[in-house]
Amino acid sequence: MDSTRALHGAPRALATEAVHAGRDDLARQGLHAAPIDLSTTYPSYDSRGEAARIDAFATTGAEPEGPPVYGRLGNPTVARFETALARLEGTESAVAFASGMAALTAVLLVRASAGLRHVVAVRPLYGCSDHLLTAGLLGSEVTWTDPAGITDALRPDTGLVMVESPANPTLAEVDLRAVAHACGTVPLLADNTFATPVLQRPAEQGARLVLHSATKYLGGHGDVMAGVVACDEELAGQLRQVRFATGGVLHPLAGYLLLRGLATLPVRVRAASANAAELARRLAADPRVSRVHYPRIGGAMIAFEVTGDPHEVIAAVRLITPAVSLGSVDTLIQHPASISHRIVDADDRRGAGVSDHLLRLSVGLEDVEDLWTDLDEALGAAPSPVRGAGNCALSHDAPAVAI
Repeated sequence: MDSTRALHGAPRALATEAVHAGRDDLARQGLHAAPIDLSTTYPSYDSRGEAARIDAFATTGAEPEGPPVYGRLGNPTVARFETALARLEGTESAVAFASGMAALTAVLLVRASAGLRHVVAVRPLYGCSDHLLTAGLLGSEVTWTDPAGITDALRPDTGLVMVESPANPTLAEVDLRAVAHACGTVPLLADNTFATPVLQRPAEQGARLVLHSATKYLGGHGDVMAGVVACDEELAGQLRQVRFATGGVLHPLAGYLLLRGLATLPVRVRAASANAAELARRLAADPRVSRVHYPRIGGAMIAFEVTGDPHEVIAAVRLITPAVSLGSVDTLIQHPASISHRIVDADDRRGAGVSDHLLRLSVGLEDVEDLWTDLDEALGAAPSPVRGAGNCALSHDAPAVAI
């Protein structure tokens, strides 16, 4: 049984922690729902004590003891979400940010501040993560490699190794334990947005940092934007200092929505994954589809390559929403080469397996038959090429699920 450990007590199942982590003190306060603290500042009549706490934070980045100080240092509602996510991921701490990209930026700045500007990364990554590394916008330098080449790519100034598994958008998977071993003493950052702690916990396999675009499955309803890094307390302190200095803080209402979203995370992920597995099976048997990518660990994401024009499929869906993002209770579809990975160089994009015919489907909680009816009709809008005629024709007897 999947389990995690409460801060003080016996191990509890993941589903139990999802409901109770970050809320353990509520009943003693006579509360059932977590309160939302919207204060930006907090009164203090002890200015000497306040100065000492701020000095302590500046030294270590540890959360100040006692009452809150200022919203940019931390917020009680956001802290509840951080506590809960750290428990689900099995790490000492977690630090939340205004977006997933703000979270990744903070990690890169922390490593750069130690003189470790070089990053080793495995494609594909989310398009904006790829761009942030490739463009050197934060003064970083990246070496792209496959998992087998990580050790050889390391340099004295390497501060981070970054992977996504399953990756966006091809759902390619890496052996996180093997990758962590290849990193040696260099911290491994694993983007766990697609899998969530319901399907895998990268920290248990050697990752020192676990990144989430919390906008996706952790929130789960398409109404909150956030990022979070689960990690050890040493790195968490450094990330809090960067968050304080750069201002990439998470709004308390977002923290509240994320904490609420975690309560149903296991149920949502498992139900959506069951839908996705069935749709992947049907798509793999459909002659209008040349390839289906679905990860070994399961999940609610599918990537599939159509034999016709993918833009016509996007235009033809009616129940499914054509939109960026993923991980919501409703099903979304998008064309990565046009949107999420448009910013990546075309040759690099295709080299990472992001073909121009690839569609990414984030499967929600609708009835699977209704979803299939919509997909079937949308695929029918695309022309069916004659076998062997043109670049999009099937090259094998039947498409298969790529794992």
